[in-house]
Amino acid sequence: MSEGNDNAEDQQVISVWVRDPRIQKNDFWHAYIDYEICLHSNSVYFTKKISIVRRRYSEFVWLRQKLQANSQLMQKLPELPPKNPFFSLNNAQQITERMKGLQKFLEQAVQCPMLLSDSCLHLFLQSQLSTSKMEACAAGRTHYTVAQAVRCCGLRRFHSEEDLPKNLSTSCDSDSDSQDPELQIKAINKAASTPSLDLMGTSQEGSLSCLTDKRETELLCLQHMSLGGNEEIEITAS
Repeated sequence: MSEGNDNAEDQQVISVWVRDPRIQKNDFWHAYIDYEICLHSNSVYFTKKISIVRRRYSEFVWLRQKLQANSQLMQKLPELPPKNPFFSLNNAQQITERMKGLQKFLEQAVQCPMLLSDSCLHLFLQSQLSTSKMEACAAGRTHYTVAQAVRCCGLRRFHSEEDLPKNLSTSCDSDSDSQDPELQIKAINKAASTPSLDLMGTSQEGSLSCLTDKRETELLCLQHMSLGGNEEIEITAS
């Protein structure tokens, strides 16, 4: 029986990617970079199998501190890329190296069962709460639960699952605002389907109109020939 459980656990997959760095401006003088975190899993640890959020470096630091405190030094935590006092928002190499370090940190964290039982990790990966709200939610000091916070996280649609790991530098649109998932899905579906429906409708109407005009022309010509008339027939297209 235990062997079957071990095989089931071995088949569980947790994939996480950190990509799409973007500069966010608080005001004219202050700016920072956040990153898109994509998670795709069939693991029983995650009720939501696909999610996407945006996080900045300071939030990664907060997460590691919470995981360290909650694990009570029983678990050796993966390291974050070191904070660089000369880090520049205009230095592509520094941004790429930090992004890879953040991904390595998350990849190692999601492979540890003890850390996967920590609510802070789930809120970090699958909610759009701030660090203060994540801390309050994990401690039970909010009117919503961890599961509710995860379910309310905004959704986006991937073109395909294979698109996720292809290129970490690929830029893709995402909304960091917390919105109702059903409304977001409806909006995405409407935007995706409207152009094709319009084109199909226009094409069908045009085809029907052409067939109708052609049929009317043929009938008028036959009627004129049966009467034996020589007058020219004037056909006005509606």
